[in-house]
Amino acid sequence: MRDTALAEIDFSRYQRWFDRALGRGRPIKVFDAAGDVLWGGEGATDTELGRRLVEAGDGDAMQVRRIDIDAENTLLYRPVQLNGSAPAGWIGVAAGRRAAHEETDRLAEAFDDVAAGIVEEAAHKLDLRKLTEELAQCYEELRLVYDINQHVQTHSGQDVNMFQQLLQTTAEHMNVDLVVFVRPGDRLCLYADLLSKEIHNLDLVLVEMSGDLYRFVHASGETVVLNDAGDPRRAYILTDMPYRVLACPVRSERKGDSLVVLLNHMHKAPFTNNDRRLAEVLASQLSSLAKSYLLVRNMSQFSEQLAAALVEAVEAKDPYTRGHSERVNFLSMEIGRAMGLAEEDLQDLHWGSLLHDVGKIGIPDAILCKPARLTEDEYTFIKVHPERSYEILRCVEHLKNAMPGVRHHQEMFDGNGYPQGLKGDRIPLHARIIAVADTYDSITSSRAYRPGRTHEKALAEIERVSGSQLDPAVVEVFRRICAAEPQWLERFRIRRDVPSPA
Repeated sequence: MRDTALAEIDFSRYQRWFDRALGRGRPIKVFDAAGDVLWGGEGATDTELGRRLVEAGDGDAMQVRRIDIDAENTLLYRPVQLNGSAPAGWIGVAAGRRAAHEETDRLAEAFDDVAAGIVEEAAHKLDLRKLTEELAQCYEELRLVYDINQHVQTHSGQDVNMFQQLLQTTAEHMNVDLVVFVRPGDRLCLYADLLSKEIHNLDLVLVEMSGDLYRFVHASGETVVLNDAGDPRRAYILTDMPYRVLACPVRSERKGDSLVVLLNHMHKAPFTNNDRRLAEVLASQLSSLAKSYLLVRNMSQFSEQLAAALVEAVEAKDPYTRGHSERVNFLSMEIGRAMGLAEEDLQDLHWGSLLHDVGKIGIPDAILCKPARLTEDEYTFIKVHPERSYEILRCVEHLKNAMPGVRHHQEMFDGNGYPQGLKGDRIPLHARIIAVADTYDSITSSRAYRPGRTHEKALAEIERVSGSQLDPAVVEVFRRICAAEPQWLERFRIRRDVPSPA
């Protein structure tokens, strides 16, 4: 085994030291733990000596011992013990069996000094290697903690995707096929992958993690590592699933209510102690973040439910408008993504397009559901709804950046819209996007006073008012989306023109 600390030593320096001490050249011999010659070898004889040293074992590391080479020569040697009982190798020098006693003593004394120097240097190199490995482990831990902190700082506490992205960073950092966060009490199972090959039964694996694996780790309170296919614990944990598993409890207020699981295919290297330490670092960090994530997730769910309730309250007033807000929201998001809006802008566009008509909740049913043409006064009442939407929602801090889209979606590109008569680029971009989506759905949806018109007629009307009512740039993006025959035409049951027979 040439990967020992002995293999890193420059023995020529010790050979020169030994020769000066004796006053003449006499080669020292160095063997590794397997008996292979590292220095001073002279062919088959030394190979045989190495084998005999391995068979002789370690003995007293401080005592010089002898082994006969042949009828004329003997080998003075001592084992190199750096840690544990097994020797890291042997150091020897040949001496004549009939040499004078004084000469042998002088040789043994010089050899003992040289051997002690080699052992000391090997021990220092081994200590340095261990220190380097420990520093590397500390670096990995610090880097993981740094990445976690960067995610927390980069993504605000309102970002429910932060936790998912954090798991993805961990998968890439540790090069594992799957990183899973399990919290059965909240029916939460999040994962990120960096698959070396496909996991065909992923859904079943995730179920097992939330079940038997979680219960076992929760009961033991300790990190569980399953590297070997023959591990007896596999009989009741992840049965018949050929994966390496490292599962670490995530403790919150001294209770293990969550689990972090690293999973690899069996063709990858076994999980190491360093992997275990990194998983425990991750678990420690996630213990505090999990509460924040769940709080933000619950707040997000509450916001979605509250928005749905507001939309439902508006649409309950007029059955002909049911689904309008959902469709306008969907089409607005399609346009926003096609325009390459940033994630934060898309989030604001989502809320603005979903809640753009919430102000209609204050319009009397007699006007909102009137099957005939509105009078001028009635239409004036309808024109109030963008400002009313703004007044209802403006106190919600989370929606402040969505308000321009809500308030100005009825503005016209030529300045003849309402409520403020804004023109061109002075109209907020989100409002211009919502206006196109709103116009399309208003044309294709049925009303009390008319049936919905076809997709082709809606596009023709949008083209007609492009530049006057609608922003031509947004219309162009919508035209490209529609040219691809999107699946939502069927989903929203948009009628199509029947082609004329040839």
